[in-house]
Amino acid sequence: MYRRRFLLTSAAAVTTPWTVQAKTFPVTRTEAEWRAVLSPAAYAVLRGNATEVAFSHPYHDKTATGLYHCVGCGTPVYASADKFPSDSGWPAFDRAIPGQVGEGPDPVYGAMLLEVHCATCGGHLGHVFNDGPESTTGRRHCINGVALTFRHT
Repeated sequence: MYRRRFLLTSAAAVTTPWTVQAKTFPVTRTEAEWRAVLSPAAYAVLRGNATEVAFSHPYHDKTATGLYHCVGCGTPVYASADKFPSDSGWPAFDRAIPGQVGEGPDPVYGAMLLEVHCATCGGHLGHVFNDGPESTTGRRHCINGVALTFRHT
């Protein structure tokens, strides 16, 4: 029974378009425009819901003070003060800047993963897990480094 449910869920995920992309956001571009402004890796993550390889981006262990912005539109989405070492291989934050990201069921994995996207352009940033620091929110925003740009404050 579990295998059948997994196979049906997986088949539905493959054939279901990314629902976040169907919504209207303040910043919109055609797919050709997105390809022109994003690197191939950033395009795969932000527009295709991909995940970069763990430990492949230098932001996973960056400790400088500043803000992390969505690489697609420049919206500040995470503050370095909310970043923590998770040893997961991706930048980890216990919270986003209020109002700057949206959350919902992952369009590929459904309710198995909670997806986080930029509230301004809809770009996929990563996922949220409930294994973050209990001393703060208890949440871990596991974010693709290639989806971010960093600016010192």
